[in-house]
Order: sequence, then C-alpha cells, then structure tokens
Amino acid sequence: MTLKGKTAVITGASSGIGAELADQLAAEGVRLALAARRKDALDEVARRAEARGVNVLAMTCDVTRRPSAELLVHETVLKFGRIDILVNNAGRGHLGSVEETTDEVIEHMFAVNTYALWYTTRPALAYMRKQGSGHIINVASMAGKLGFPYNSAYVAAKHACVGFTHALRLELAETGIHASVVCPGGVRTDWAANTEGGAMLPLFSQSGPLIKAIAAERGQALPPIEGVVDAGRVAREIVECVRNPVAEVYIQKGSREFVVLSAQEREKAERYQIPVVLGEREVYLKMKDKKK
Repeated sequence: MTLKGKTAVITGASSGIGAELADQLAAEGVRLALAARRKDALDEVARRAEARGVNVLAMTCDVTRRPSAELLVHETVLKFGRIDILVNNAGRGHLGSVEETTDEVIEHMFAVNTYALWYTTRPALAYMRKQGSGHIINVASMAGKLGFPYNSAYVAAKHACVGFTHALRLELAETGIHASVVCPGGVRTDWAANTEGGAMLPLFSQSGPLIKAIAAERGQALPPIEGVVDAGRVAREIVECVRNPVAEVYIQKGSREFVVLSAQEREKAERYQIPVVLGEREVYLKMKDKKK
C-alpha cells in the first residue's frame, strides 16, 4: 500500500516518537501537519521533512486547549484539502505517589493524555466521514494496560486513552474509518526526564540493580517483557499500522502476552511485578527524602 500523497497530522511531533514518525512518513511521501509546543524543535523536524520534498504545515499548538487543537485540524484541511491520518501522540507523565498527587497534576495528566483526544478527533472525524476514509491512531502506553507505581494519574489517563479508542472503533465499524491504539513499554526519549513532579529517569535507572537483586534473592522471575526500545522502532510499527490497520499495537516482545496474563490472572501478573515495585519504592523514598 502506497502512502505517498496522503495527509497526516502528528501531535507531539517535536521529539521522540512524534519526530521519528514524521521522518518516516516524510520518507514515504506523506504530507505532514506537525504540532507541538516547542517551536524551535518543531521547526527542525519540519525542515527535515521539507528536505525530502514533502509539503509541511508546522503549528505551535497546545492540544490541551480545544480551540488550538481544532484549529490544527481545520488548518490542515485548508492547506491540504483532506486529512487521512491523525496520530494523537502528545503526552506527558508525572512522578508522585497517590497521596502526593495533587488535583492540579491530575487535571494536567488527563488534559494532555485524554481530553486532547476529543479535541482533535471530533473535528477530524467530520472531514473523514465526508471522505469515507481515515485512520485515527492514539499513542497510549503499557501504562494504559497495566498498573505502575508512582505515576497513578498518568496510568489512569492512559487507561482512559485505551478505552476511548475501543469505543471509537465500535462507533466507526464499517464506515471506512479506522482507529488504533499503540501501547509501547519503555522508549528512549526525553519523556522520563520531563515528567511533572520531577524526572522519573533516576527512579528507573537507580532501581534497576535493586530490582535484579530482589528478584535473585527471592528466586523470582521478572515480567517477561522486552526492555527499552528506540523511538524509531515505535514509529516503524505505527507506519505498519497505517498500512495494515489493527486494533492494538504492542512494541516490546512479550508485552501483549503479559497484558493477556494480567487480564486473566491479575494477581499472578502482579507477583511478577513485585521486585520492580520494591526496587522502585526504595529509590522513590530516597528521592523523596532528598527533597526535604
């Protein structure tokens, strides 16, 4: 299936998965509408696409604000005449226990990871229904399928993203419009360095040796899921989903199987996670003490 000449909107396009996806779709000849809050970084991604001969619309945009998100969609159609692919990739996490998660953080997590889905999808659907075709791809996370400690609002918001996509798929059944959700595990981006409440990166990096030691001490296996992958690999899987639409996209080996296990035997799946929880808890409490 050729993608050349199609039009794609990508939110959160200035770095990470969004930037990699822009590069790969540009190589396919896809016309791009790129949106992010960081203008300089966004402009660099746009320049790379234009260097491939691709027509690009780059908009500084905060998708948590409905008028801005709607304008992005309308400007895309105004420039290109249609919208074939909408990738809701913008997202952000946070660091904090349930007790320490403020109302403000909860609002921020749902604004960018959940509310924004409606703000872009509603206007995009109006155009896609007229065309009789289109594809909406929402980038969630394994956090949309499993529980993880110390970022409960993000986990809840990504679960909402998955549920939103499932409902959307049923509404769009047999209309010629597809909806898919992408559930990556750990990805090498700046996401963990820019979480609200402080960077999560130290939590992950410092807990690694502890987790392995706890698992060895207990003679316990860790979750059978592949580790951190490059953003380019996630982007390639999204491009493949554009070519051959599916309901859910998993990136890491073993991740789909672990999600199935969790749905069928949650307590068993949680036992796999206990060394991870204990290792991260120790590091989190030390990080918390340092802030005092």
